[in-house]
Amino acid sequence: MNLFSVGFQTLLYKETLRFWKVATQTIAAPILTSLLYLLIFGHVLDKHVQVYPGLSYTAFLVPGLVMMSVLQNAFANSASSLVQSKITGNLVFILLPPLSHVEIFSAYVLASILRGLAVGAGVFITTVWFAHIQFVAPLWIVVFGLIGAAILGTAGIIAGIWADKFDQMAAFQNFLIVPATFLSGVFYSIHSLPPVWLAVSHANPFFYMIDGFRYGFFGQSDVNPWLSLAIVSGFFVVLAGLALSMLKRGYKLRH
Repeated sequence: MNLFSVGFQTLLYKETLRFWKVATQTIAAPILTSLLYLLIFGHVLDKHVQVYPGLSYTAFLVPGLVMMSVLQNAFANSASSLVQSKITGNLVFILLPPLSHVEIFSAYVLASILRGLAVGAGVFITTVWFAHIQFVAPLWIVVFGLIGAAILGTAGIIAGIWADKFDQMAAFQNFLIVPATFLSGVFYSIHSLPPVWLAVSHANPFFYMIDGFRYGFFGQSDVNPWLSLAIVSGFFVVLAGLALSMLKRGYKLRH
């Protein structure tokens, strides 16, 4: 991949501009949704739930909401872009230029990371006023934020290639991405779950993304952050390999 090629930079610019031009919908709306989650759950449970000693429930909730927003919006960026390009017929303008499948993959993933992090930063800035937030290990915050956004940007590419219309993409998001995100410990510690659901949570890679991300704030987590990093890194390699293979073969892209 040539990061300095005009084609790669143009595609990255196009994908970034695509969500930035409608920032009210792609950035402001998710921030408002997360703020409502915080206000509702924080108000109801703050005085009744304590996940970690000395940590309020609202403070526990903030990193989870930030990471959830990063993941969901990174996925939405690449998935919606590819499906929209298929429906409008302008996908040919991406396939015809001399862009390698690695360059196409990288441009979509990087744009998804930018959108995910933009929304995540907005959610953090909006919600941080409601709780005392620490930064025990900021490097872990950056690492898990980046790799989480990359994973969901890659998943969005896979969903966008597979789906032929918006309702198929919505089904992928509503039946896979959203449940996996909500069942990953955003609103609770998995140690409070019964054994069956605890085992299910340990099989959910989203849990490791959020748990590792939260560790960077408070230095407390349900599993060792190094284990979380190993699992999410392996998950990214698998998804990236699948997405690159689909792009290289032109699966459901070249008819």
